[in-house]
Amino acid sequence: MFSLIVLFGVLKLSFFFCSSDDPRCFWRLKTKKTWEGDKDIDCLFSIYTKLGYVKNEQFSGNLDKRLTAKNIHLILSLYFALDEINRNPHILPNISLLVKVECSLLDDWRINSLSSKRGEFLPNFYCTNHRRYLIVLTGPMWLPSAILGSLLYISKRPELYYGPFHPFLSNQEQFPYLYQMAPKDTSLVLAMVSLLVHFSWNWVGAIVSDDDPGYQFLLELRREMQVNSVCLAFVSIIVDDKKIFLQRADTYYNQIMTSSAKVVIIYGDKDSHLQVNFRLWNLLNIQRVWVTTSQWDMIINNGKFLLKSYFGTLTFSHHYSEVPGFKTFIQTAHPSNYSDDFFLARLWWMYCNCSLASSNCKNMQNCSNETILKWLFKHHFEMSLSGTSYDLYNAVYAVAHALHQMLQRQVDTWQMTAGKELDFDSWQMVPFLKNVQFINPAGQQVDLGQEEKMDTEYDIYHTMDFLPMLGLKMKIGNFFQYLPHGQQLYMSEEMIGWNTDLRQTPTSICSIPCSPGFRKSPQQEKLVCCFDCTPCPENEISNMTGMNQCVKCPDDQYANSGRTRCIKKVIAFLGYEDPLGLSLACVALCFSALTAFILGVFLKHQNTPTVKANNRTLSYVLLISLIFCFLCSLLFIGRPHVATCIMQQTTFAIVFTVAASTVLAKTITVVLAFKFTNPNRNMRWLLLSGAPNFIIPICTMIQLIFCGIWLGTSPPFVNADVHFEKQYILIICNKGSIIAFYCVLGYLGSIAIGSFTVAFLARSLPDKFNEAKFLSFSMLVFCSVWVTFLPVYHSTKGKAAVAVEVFCILASSAGLLLCIFAPKCFIILLRPEKTSFQKFHNLHFKIDNAH
Repeated sequence: MFSLIVLFGVLKLSFFFCSSDDPRCFWRLKTKKTWEGDKDIDCLFSIYTKLGYVKNEQFSGNLDKRLTAKNIHLILSLYFALDEINRNPHILPNISLLVKVECSLLDDWRINSLSSKRGEFLPNFYCTNHRRYLIVLTGPMWLPSAILGSLLYISKRPELYYGPFHPFLSNQEQFPYLYQMAPKDTSLVLAMVSLLVHFSWNWVGAIVSDDDPGYQFLLELRREMQVNSVCLAFVSIIVDDKKIFLQRADTYYNQIMTSSAKVVIIYGDKDSHLQVNFRLWNLLNIQRVWVTTSQWDMIINNGKFLLKSYFGTLTFSHHYSEVPGFKTFIQTAHPSNYSDDFFLARLWWMYCNCSLASSNCKNMQNCSNETILKWLFKHHFEMSLSGTSYDLYNAVYAVAHALHQMLQRQVDTWQMTAGKELDFDSWQMVPFLKNVQFINPAGQQVDLGQEEKMDTEYDIYHTMDFLPMLGLKMKIGNFFQYLPHGQQLYMSEEMIGWNTDLRQTPTSICSIPCSPGFRKSPQQEKLVCCFDCTPCPENEISNMTGMNQCVKCPDDQYANSGRTRCIKKVIAFLGYEDPLGLSLACVALCFSALTAFILGVFLKHQNTPTVKANNRTLSYVLLISLIFCFLCSLLFIGRPHVATCIMQQTTFAIVFTVAASTVLAKTITVVLAFKFTNPNRNMRWLLLSGAPNFIIPICTMIQLIFCGIWLGTSPPFVNADVHFEKQYILIICNKGSIIAFYCVLGYLGSIAIGSFTVAFLARSLPDKFNEAKFLSFSMLVFCSVWVTFLPVYHSTKGKAAVAVEVFCILASSAGLLLCIFAPKCFIILLRPEKTSFQKFHNLHFKIDNAH
């Protein structure tokens, strides 16, 4: 019961879809008892003329041939065209075109090939029939047309071939007066590959016939597939030699069964061993999506589609406009003269608007013949069912227009033959037939001299088994060659039913598409459709499925962890919002405040021996320079600008040069005070003249020269480092000239080393107020900090490098401050009694003289 509910649900859904696209949806009736399937039978239509209006004998003698669903449709299309022309007063007035129908001529000719009456099966080759035919329409199979073509040429009869276009028949040397009505498939390959790309099928097989059209199709297919990154999983070329075909039958089967391709393209002559191959496979349940042309959409003698598949068959058919009046013609036609009404009715393809509401039958097999016929003829029977019928329709009109033009040129001859039997020389029609152009009643331009149409349009149909005795064929899309690339294919997704769960489209790929974050990596010695998936490299992304290459993120962005998108980098620098930057700024301010406090203490106690010792003016200069040393570290914190970058290095170099040279001056003062104050010494005048005080401006001037050269040649500048850290754009001050930077730093170091050396030599001089030991230790700390700075600075980058430089500035400045002034502040503030002159009278005399 559940299966029945599902079946009727699908039926109802199909009816809804079909009604939205009427009349492009119809049922295909199948039976396995009374007919051989949709077999094409060659039909030769010989056209002749008579004066006046003569009705074709459409239901008397011509249709008593062996009929199939294909040729009955051809015959009715032919009679409809003849009836339209004969009733049209503007084409061949007072002249009727009549036809003699001969079907299965080639089979009959083969059967009677040894008969003495062979001539009876060829037109105009026997004397018993004195009727002269104007032109012969051959088809729909190319082989009978090719065989009869040379014979018709001998009998001086032009031939119009209404079957599918075949290159062999275009040979003007062999068939100079054979004209093909069907257009050449110039864009069939492009249409098929566009369909494959639409469904993401990049791993497909191809089965073609072993002939020139097959090889040409395969060549174009390979070329177009290469452009669209579609690969051929296998190619089966079905040979036409019967013996070789039987030898390779197993190879053909194994080739398709072992391949992972679920989509197979079929192209070739269906009257060759290619059809035999699929008849053999029909019972093997090969589940593939078949992609082919409309001539392969046929039912074979076991009541099944030739290309049987659970997924169905996709067929391409030339688009043909609906001919007005043809539906009415079919509905009013009544096959009462047929020998077997029921047999004929069951053969026909029907359009039924996808609805059985107008039928009183629940089961076709249980209906009476009369009811079936009434139902069949009540529904319309469209031209789009067969492109061959449309080409035959145009062929009849081409004959009428060519004859009409010929009669207009021979109007005098026409007047003389009036009232007599018409007997035209068909040879005279050749030049008119060759260049005939007209617009048919459907509004389509027909040009017999143009085989290749630049505005080719294809209808795409999907045919599949619906019920055991019923198939469903639906139009699912179009292909327009003349539209821009990318807009040529139109698919109606809601019309497609794949007989799969949740209407999922079948897949046919060699490798699973790479998900976002991965790229295709070609497999060695395999086609491009077969690949491995490898993660995208660092800072590269792939944001779509199946990308060939990863895309590198811009410099101001970085790839997320999944390598699927680029994220904007955050601008980073050692700012006050950063805990490290804030901490260093607080330390700098605290030490600068402490230094200012010590300066205030020294100013308040400026007359004490502790302050006076070793030149109090130099102490003031040193304290002020240390305040600026602490404050200059603030220039390294915050977002860098060109001005701050320049001030960072120059301010640091100058204030530290002042501080270091001041320490050097104080050290020299101590040495002079204790070594050269003896009256017997010749150097006493240096101390008395205040020469040590000139060390500060001299050293500072030299540093200013270095800084000037630095700023004049390659000054510091703002640099955005986008590569150092993944998630950040680091804004830092570039030193500009590294040589100039190290020259400035080296000069500062040489002053510090000089100060340390002199202080170290004077460390053991006796005196309570001798600060040589403190100066020596402070310079040891200063040199240790900056010697440690060099390797640490080179091993760090970004904000850490800036923080290291700031830390060294603070540490070296704090070392000078604490080592030199902390002991003095301790004595001034906590041990004031140690500053008494009574205990150190002699020492005070020396110091006063030093000043």
